[in-house]
Amino acid sequence: MAKEIKAKIKLQAAGGQATPAPPIGPALGQHNVNIGQFVAQFNERTRDLNGMPVPVEITVYGDRTFTFITKSPPAAALLKEAAQVAKGSGVPNKEKVGTVTGDQVKAIAQRKIKDLNARNLDAACRIVEGTARSMGITVQK
Repeated sequence: MAKEIKAKIKLQAAGGQATPAPPIGPALGQHNVNIGQFVAQFNERTRDLNGMPVPVEITVYGDRTFTFITKSPPAAALLKEAAQVAKGSGVPNKEKVGTVTGDQVKAIAQRKIKDLNARNLDAACRIVEGTARSMGITVQK
């Protein structure tokens, strides 16, 4: 028989550097989950991402156990890293902050395709290009 699902929690935490501080501690604490155990497992699974934000979906069961699925980092974070900029533009249609190549966009799309709502790599590339435009990052074809 399957375990009873008590809650599903979606968070973003720094890969390999999660701590029991907010947002993780309060979100898991209200469901009586062992926060230290989650943080240790999450940091172990994401240690190669080293500080990049990682979305995580946690399923909490009735017996206070949990499972979690890590997603790929947000496209915006990957684009900022590729363009080597600190943050996106406040007025992206007027002020450009960086550039990325078509190959970089394709690499980001390949990394994110399983988490995107795209049928193929071309559609995933268009989604990533749209994110870049909204951040004020120019895509060179």
